[in-house]
Amino acid sequence: MTEQTQRQAPPRVTTTEDDGAAPRSELGIVLTGGGARAAYQVGVLRGLARRFPNTRFPIITGVSAGAINAVFLAQHPGTLAAAVTDLEEIWRGLSIERVFRVDTVALSGNFARWVARLTSGGSAKAPEVRGLVDTEPLRETLQKVLPTVDGEIIGIQRNLEAGRLGAVALTTIDYATGQTITWVEGRDIRTWERPNRRSRQARLTIQHVLASAALPLLFPAVRLAGSWHGDGGIRLSAPLSPSIHLGASRVLVISTRYERDHAEADRPTIRGYPPPAQILGKLLNSVFLDLVDQDVARLQKMNELLERVPETLRGDFRPIEAQVLRPSEDLGRLAGEYEPELPTTFRFLTRSLGTRETSSPDFLSLLMFDPHYLERLMTIGERDAEAAAPALEKILRVPATPA
Repeated sequence: MTEQTQRQAPPRVTTTEDDGAAPRSELGIVLTGGGARAAYQVGVLRGLARRFPNTRFPIITGVSAGAINAVFLAQHPGTLAAAVTDLEEIWRGLSIERVFRVDTVALSGNFARWVARLTSGGSAKAPEVRGLVDTEPLRETLQKVLPTVDGEIIGIQRNLEAGRLGAVALTTIDYATGQTITWVEGRDIRTWERPNRRSRQARLTIQHVLASAALPLLFPAVRLAGSWHGDGGIRLSAPLSPSIHLGASRVLVISTRYERDHAEADRPTIRGYPPPAQILGKLLNSVFLDLVDQDVARLQKMNELLERVPETLRGDFRPIEAQVLRPSEDLGRLAGEYEPELPTTFRFLTRSLGTRETSSPDFLSLLMFDPHYLERLMTIGERDAEAAAPALEKILRVPATPA
């Protein structure tokens, strides 16, 4: 946890709109992964914008699907409310067809290449495989909503120059080296290195967003700086670390992982031998979402230790406030209700993996880019933000506006 308490000069940006107040300790927002479940984050942001309209996040970090939301916030020229309104429209317009190809020809072709690869015995003539699905539709969608010049997302630099933003960071994994790479665009940034984790300054592009959101095996890897990169949540052992390295002293984390109580945790979601969908769902949860809880727990322990140490003896260490918002409902279980809405060919594939053999198909929820499901998640997120208003007011340190 050393990197979570090291001091770095934060970008000089206040956390509220220009109101004459002195700059406060820097506020960061961490947007985690979860595929389609990232729509929940949009709902939380909608609740924030309505209840805390003056909120501004100088430090924004995202990984996996959260990278899409992070970059959109970072490049938007307007207020949080305006940015969230536009982000809502994007998610409302999403469908599976706008994220990856689900037509019979595309899915059959990818499946055939995988079969040929697996039965090739390592032959040099084995076909190259780059994910189970083709995500070119997602690239096209991002190109429509993120204005670029020479590939760079232009709104980010504009907000940095105007002082509306301090830094934005996206995380990927370099498949060639196994290192977790955090790509940072900001002002007065000092990079950092840890075992198997490092940062790089960069002008962020759509390639960075696609790479961070490239679910392993499912989505194809993306080429960055001469190497192939994928979903940054794979080995991100300290999800809060990028935000803290960039100077945040207060961190709001929006997770997409539902926390079950003891009774729910002890209740089996399958009967008999676990189908592939169940195994994949638990694996992806452990890779992308469980680490947030572990990181926050370590942070709390470090804060408790620092409270016992006089401030003059803390050196480069400082306490970090963290508030985690998470779904009040099981988003995996909800995904099962919308499974009949999936395109026929894709539904056949997911059912073949056993998504109907579990009462909480977490794997399915990652890919459930159904408009009705996404809208449901946004509604839950907004409601959860409203319920957490007292805790949010404490960490945002911005007076709430009556709903």
